[in-house]
Amino acid sequence: MKTLLTLFFTVVCLAQPQQTKNYLEESRPQYEARMKWWSEARFGMFIHWGLYSIPAGEWKGSTNHAEWIRTTARIPLEEYNKFVGQFNPVKFNPTEWVRMAKNAGMKYIVITSKHHDGFCLFDSKFTDFDIMATPFKRDILKELADACHKEGIKICWYHSIMDWHHPDYLPRREWENDRPNAGAEYERYVQHMKNQLKELLTNYGQISVLWFDGEWESTWNTKYGTELYDYVRSLQPNIIINNRVGAGRSGMEGFTKAGQFAGDFGTPEQEIPATGLSGVSWETCMTMNDNWGFNKNDQKWKSTEDLIHKLADIASKGGNFLLNVGPTSEGVFPQQAIERLRELGGWMKINGESIYETKASPFKGLEWGRCTQKAIDGGARLYLHVFNWPANGKLIVPGILNEPKQAFLLADKEQLHLLVRRQEDALVIDVPAIAPDPNNSVVVVDVRGGVDVTTPPIISAKFDIFVDALDVTVKSEREKVDLRYTLDGTTPAASSTLVTGPIRLTGTTTVTARCFHDGKPVSGSVSSRFTKVEPRPSTNLTASVPGIRYSYYEGSWSSMPDFALLKPVKQGILPEFDLSPRNLPEDFAFEYRGFVRALESGIYGFFTDSDDGSRLFIGDVLVVDNDGLHGIREKKGVVALAAGLHPIRVEFFQKSGGRELRVLMQGPKGEKQEIPASSLFIEK
Repeated sequence: MKTLLTLFFTVVCLAQPQQTKNYLEESRPQYEARMKWWSEARFGMFIHWGLYSIPAGEWKGSTNHAEWIRTTARIPLEEYNKFVGQFNPVKFNPTEWVRMAKNAGMKYIVITSKHHDGFCLFDSKFTDFDIMATPFKRDILKELADACHKEGIKICWYHSIMDWHHPDYLPRREWENDRPNAGAEYERYVQHMKNQLKELLTNYGQISVLWFDGEWESTWNTKYGTELYDYVRSLQPNIIINNRVGAGRSGMEGFTKAGQFAGDFGTPEQEIPATGLSGVSWETCMTMNDNWGFNKNDQKWKSTEDLIHKLADIASKGGNFLLNVGPTSEGVFPQQAIERLRELGGWMKINGESIYETKASPFKGLEWGRCTQKAIDGGARLYLHVFNWPANGKLIVPGILNEPKQAFLLADKEQLHLLVRRQEDALVIDVPAIAPDPNNSVVVVDVRGGVDVTTPPIISAKFDIFVDALDVTVKSEREKVDLRYTLDGTTPAASSTLVTGPIRLTGTTTVTARCFHDGKPVSGSVSSRFTKVEPRPSTNLTASVPGIRYSYYEGSWSSMPDFALLKPVKQGILPEFDLSPRNLPEDFAFEYRGFVRALESGIYGFFTDSDDGSRLFIGDVLVVDNDGLHGIREKKGVVALAAGLHPIRVEFFQKSGGRELRVLMQGPKGEKQEIPASSLFIEK
C-alpha cells in the first residue's frame, strides 16, 4: 500500500535532474523546428475521462455537472473517493479509440492523465488515488500510448496543476469546511507534481505535448510556471507545452497577457479567435456537446456540418482544432461522438489536403466560406472552403491580383479544370450547379507568384453614432493606391471623391470606399453607416447620495435569470460595483441599480468585463449584452447621453470557474476607466 508516509520518504529520496540548459532561450528557428509537426497536424482529439464519468453529470437530482462535479456538487472528499472502487471500464479498447481518431483525420490525442479531482489514469508510485486502486487495475495511459505509437498518432498528456485531492494543494475549495489548511505545504505539492510528471515523461515513450490546466489559482505564479516548463523539457527536450503552464492566461480567449510567460501555444477554449494571429501558435479546444466529461443528459450535440465549418475556420486562421470526447464509465465513446468522428473522417479523407500543412488565409473575410493555402512551385495553392455554394454557378474570389494557373474541385479525382476569368479585382470561377459536399466543398485555385490580395479600405470613427458632427477616417493597408468614397450609398468609381483626410459628417450618412490604382479598382467596396442621434435626457432627482444599490441572489444559471421572479438573499448599498457581499464562491447573481453621472452631453461607451455573464442597461435600453457562460471577456455598447444623471442597471451571474466583474465607461473626451464611486448615485 502506497501510504502518504511512504510517499513523502520517496519524494525526499527522488533526486531531480540538474537543469543546465535554459529552454526559454530557444531561438525562433529552433522553436519552429520543434513545433513543425504540430503546426502541420491541425486536428487532434481531446479526451476527458476519469472518476467523474461514473455519476455521468448527475448528483442528487441535478443534471448539469461533468468533470467538475466534485466541486460543482460539493461532494465531500470521503464520498468522492468511493468512486475509486466503482471505476471498472471493462469495455475500454485503446486500439479502437486510436483508430477512431486516426480515421477521423486526427493526428494527435491529448488525454487527461490527471484532472482537477486529482485522480490519475496511470500507475503512479506517489499516490493511491490512481487507476491501480480501482477494480480495473490496468495502466490506461500505457495501453493508449502503446496503441498511438503503433498507429503513428502522437500521444500527449493533459495534466492539472490544480488538485482537489492532494493534502498539500492550496487553496482548498471554499465550501470544504472539513479540510483545514493546517499542515499543508504547497511547495511539497509542487514537488509531488514534478515527481508524477517525471513518471509520465519517462515511462511511456515519446510524449508530444504536455497540456497543463488549472493554473489560475493564486498559489500558482510565473516563477513556478517557468521552472516547470524548463523541468518538463529537461525530461523530453522536444516536447511542446501549452501556455497554461504559466499564470498569465486571459480567460477563455486562451491567450497570454502581454509581457507574461506564454509557453509554446495559446489555448482558446470553446471559442475561435475572430481573426488570424500572425506569428502566434494557438489551438482551439472545444466540446462536441456542452460538457468535457461524460454527461448522460447532455444531448446538445454540434452537427457534423458545424464541426467541419469550425475545422476549416480554425485552419484558415492558422490554428489547430482539438476536439473533445468524454467517454463513459464503461470505457466507450458516446454513440453521437462516434457518428461525428466517422462523418468528419469521411470529409477529411477527401479534403484533408486542404487542412494539413496549410497556412492561414490571405483574405480578411469571404462571404461564402474560408480559405487555406500552401506554397507550390512558382506560386501558391489556395483551398477555397465553400460553405454557401453559389446558386448561379459563379464563385467570386474578391481582391486577388494574381493571375490564375488552374482551378479544380478537390473532390474530383481527375482534377478537371474549371473556367477562371478576371473581373476587375476579383477572380470568377465557373463551378457545377450542385456542390460536391453539402457541408463544405473545396475548390482549388493555383496562382502565379506570392499571393497578392488587396482588401477594401478601413472606415473608422470613434463611435457609429454622434450628436453634432463626426470625423470619419478612411485608410488602406496597401501602398500606392487611391482611396475614393461616396456618401450616397453608391459604389465608388474612378471619378468619385478622393480621400485626402478625415471626412466630416453632420447628418446620418453611409460612407462607401474603395481602392483604385491607375484608375482601376483593386479592391471591393466597403460601407459603414453613421447615425446622428439625440442624447437621452437626464433625470432630475430631488435628493441623491453616493453609492449603488445591490440585490444578491443564489442559484445555478447558465444565462441571466429573470430577477423579477427571484427573491434576493440580501440587499444593501455599495460605494461601487463589487462582488464582496456574496456568501458563496459560485452559483450566485447580483443586480445593481442606481444613477451614473454624465459630465457633458455626448456619446458614451460602456463596457463590462465579466466571468460569467453580465448585462448593462441605461434606463430601459440594453447597452451591453455580455450574457452567457464564458471566461473573462469584455463587451461594449454606446449610447448618447445629455449631461446629468441617468438610471443604470447592471446584472451579473456566476456559475463556476473564475469570477470577476468590472464596469467601465468612456466619455466624449475621456479615457476608458472603471466607473468611479464619484460617478454613482442613488435616490435619497
